[in-house]
Amino acid sequence: MDQGRGTSFMEFLAREQVGMSPGLSQVVSSIVAGCGLIHKQVNLAGLADVLGVTGATNVQGETVQKLDAISRDIIVRHCLTCDQIAAIATEEDEQMIPGSTTGTYLVTLDPLDGSSNIDVNVGVGTIFSVWLRPLKSRPVQETDFLQAGTEQLVAGYIIYGSSTMLVITLGKGVNGFTFDPGAGLFLLSHPNIRIPDKPKYFSVNEGNWSRWAIQIQTLVSQLKDRLSARYIGSLVADFHRNLLKGGIFLYPADTKSPGGKLRYLYEVATMSLLAERAGGRASTGSLPALQHRPTALHERVPFFVGNQDEVEQIERTFAS
Repeated sequence: MDQGRGTSFMEFLAREQVGMSPGLSQVVSSIVAGCGLIHKQVNLAGLADVLGVTGATNVQGETVQKLDAISRDIIVRHCLTCDQIAAIATEEDEQMIPGSTTGTYLVTLDPLDGSSNIDVNVGVGTIFSVWLRPLKSRPVQETDFLQAGTEQLVAGYIIYGSSTMLVITLGKGVNGFTFDPGAGLFLLSHPNIRIPDKPKYFSVNEGNWSRWAIQIQTLVSQLKDRLSARYIGSLVADFHRNLLKGGIFLYPADTKSPGGKLRYLYEVATMSLLAERAGGRASTGSLPALQHRPTALHERVPFFVGNQDEVEQIERTFAS
């Protein structure tokens, strides 16, 4: 088959393991298996009692959807069965979750990105990254997670949409695997993904227009002259479309969120690595996003990601 198209993810992972440690392969397998269980919950969302809110708020101050809590419990519980994982940090938890004392790797997770859209059947997803534990000579500390995006070993997401798809980078390139419900397997469907050279879309929440700086308003006005607007409000879905079709996603700082809105460790770092390895670019506006080193577990930053030329133009705007 063309470039291995149709190869199962586990076969692909075994082949890639030549350049990976067996322990890292186990971590990736655990995450993907956990996402497979979330896939089942998402697909049954309209039939099971998993829609709506729990009545609680998370560490971000956001209303927790029932499926948020279910997805978080599923993926964390599944990852904790892997003795290679030393600790987990999630968007939903204020503090890190300790894992195996002998584990070598750290995992960051957004268990269900875009969950506010689940009630209306819009694409949502799970975002994940794997990092190396800096020191094994002492217990894991939250500061161990505060690494620059360049230090990610694995980054990926699973989008639960019209089909369920895994998009992942294991060290080189980006590949996409579509879930075959009959076989119960993720099969290689999008080998060696590259962002198209010619962008089609721009994605930004124009509802924030009045809170943007003049330079952002000017940028968006210019984008309107050249590209079509597409915004879903689910980072996974917006990023996925632009990755495959070409475009740029923007979530700038504004007067309501002066430090930015998206979380570096759970969203920005992951998508930045995927974009760059697919031939795109990612930035905070003032710095290449992968070079940013967070100072807190739930730090937020402005985010611009997509076609290289488009992001570079934004960087020039901020530099002027």
